[in-house]
Amino acid sequence: MADIFDVIADGTRRDILQLLLDRSSAGERGTSVSHIVHELGVSQPTVSKHLKVLREAQLVSVREEGQHRYYSLSAAPLDEIDDWLIPFLDDGMDAAADAAGASMLPDSAAHAADTLGRAAASAKHALESALKKLPGR
Repeated sequence: MADIFDVIADGTRRDILQLLLDRSSAGERGTSVSHIVHELGVSQPTVSKHLKVLREAQLVSVREEGQHRYYSLSAAPLDEIDDWLIPFLDDGMDAAADAAGASMLPDSAAHAADTLGRAAASAKHALESALKKLPGR
């Protein structure tokens, strides 16, 4: 299996993932190749090539109905990126806040707010990851 970072490095694959996310958020159970071709304005062979890479990386699942194939987002592999990225975002936000002088709270209150914020972000991430793993999601 390809490295997840290599897989999402391609803009067309990111566009396909975004389209599948948007469609699943709208309640769609899958998106046809022809719909992806139409929405992205990319050739069918190109879309099929990218869908194969996304399938191999387990970022999409496919359901076959007759001669049609319907693709759905399988976002669980993206947790690896999320886990890798979060420490950079936390450190970057702290540095930006310090540079802007955004922390007007006393040190003890700022520390409590920081701890609470990190705990909330961690809990949100853990809950979203667990929900994605539930059957039917």
